Amino acid sequence: MQSEEWPKIPYPEIPYVSLHHHCLSPINTNVFCSPLHLNPSQLLLNMAKLCFLSLTLCLLVLFQGSLAISRSRSEEYSRRQNECQFDRLQALEPDSRIKAEAGVIESWNPNHDQFQCAGVAVVRRTIEPNGLHLPSYTNTPQLMYIVRGRGIIGTVFPGCAETFEESQKGQGRSSQPEDRHQKLRHVREGDIVAIPVGVAYWSYNNGDQQLVSVTLLDTSNVENQLDQNPRRFYLAGNPEDEFEQQQQQYQEQQGREPSRRRRGSEDKHNIFRGLNTRFIEEAFNVDSETARRIQGQNDNRNNIIKENIGDPSRADIFTPQAGRISTVNSFNLPILRHLRLSAERGVLYKNGIYTPHWNLNAHSVIYVLRGRARIQVVDHFGQSFFDGEVRQGQILTVPQNHAVVKQASSEGFEWVSFKTNDNAWISPLAGRTSVIRALPEAVLINAFQISRDQAQRLKYNREETFLLSSSSSSETRAVA
Repeated sequence: MQSEEWPKIPYPEIPYVSLHHHCLSPINTNVFCSPLHLNPSQLLLNMAKLCFLSLTLCLLVLFQGSLAISRSRSEEYSRRQNECQFDRLQALEPDSRIKAEAGVIESWNPNHDQFQCAGVAVVRRTIEPNGLHLPSYTNTPQLMYIVRGRGIIGTVFPGCAETFEESQKGQGRSSQPEDRHQKLRHVREGDIVAIPVGVAYWSYNNGDQQLVSVTLLDTSNVENQLDQNPRRFYLAGNPEDEFEQQQQQYQEQQGREPSRRRRGSEDKHNIFRGLNTRFIEEAFNVDSETARRIQGQNDNRNNIIKENIGDPSRADIFTPQAGRISTVNSFNLPILRHLRLSAERGVLYKNGIYTPHWNLNAHSVIYVLRGRARIQVVDHFGQSFFDGEVRQGQILTVPQNHAVVKQASSEGFEWVSFKTNDNAWISPLAGRTSVIRALPEAVLINAFQISRDQAQRLKYNREETFLLSSSSSSETRAVA
């Protein structure tokens, strides 16, 4: 990237004055170097002038710096806008699958137009009972939703002391030395787990069924100061990178040489492998055999803060005939203010409708948990951007401000949406709190060329807010 040359900052010329043998100064010497006979009022006046001059210079520097920052943000904004220039949306299946010793990792291609527009990447992880996902950290904030099962997640926040102790029971009378570590968190279906950028974490399935999670990585977050590629740094094992295959394919399509990193299985290592063994021995004060084990030499295994939003009792929106919605944002999970992310968990009953709406301040990445639904997305030209059925395991990205409507099939529909704002807002088009309801009748009459009776029905026929029950007539026709 070419460095941008900053414009020169103009500043007033400052006279260089000599007052005989008393002093030499590159500034107005009437202030700092004066004749022997000094007028106090003149001194105060000159000091005021100098202060004004200094203030002017500071303001010029601040203005030029602010201008450069503004220009940088404008360029970033333009780049993000260009990445949202595509014609159609698609419901996407995972593109990559990595089979590990105790589970499977599936990922969606982060170079797909939808993910480039939203500035995110998505991975789904399945851990078998007694399986351990090795400790790692990423260059992006992460928001994880537990789709199924129970397990344990441990996060390691730098600078925090070990606040949890457990004794190691030995076969003799006395216990072995206590193990001290940072707090562990039990997770279950419906939990949202927020993981800040660069924070190491691990997960373990201590249940009797698969532990399935789907994770959104916010690659466009301001705290990711690398590039837009999601990167996972493992602390143990010799794991495969869940996004490496797609990144290499993308580089080949762009006519670039694939990265020299990890071209073969022998090159896939944890971060300790790149360090000299002697450094590890010294740093941990261990022998060479232990150091080699930390590096993962001869290790052929692979890589396999919460809020529950799946509990029906804590639904934020509930319509008995239509379904329920729960949200987690920076108000009920404050760490999300730092991550600038939020999530929505929704359930639609048979033929239930999520009212037509748009997201005011966020992209929405929808992951289908169960069932099927018909979804329509409309762009700013008023043209259908997506009109199709989505089913379990698929992902659909709805860009900011695009109108969207969902209607469940006869088997119902469940989803989780990751949103790229810690306090994401939606604006409904129909229902009691809708924009149509808030408009005067006269505006509706003239805007839609309808009668007053029609305008009143348009405004008041729905008393629900976001979730609408399907009338008998609408059950047999598609969503308009």
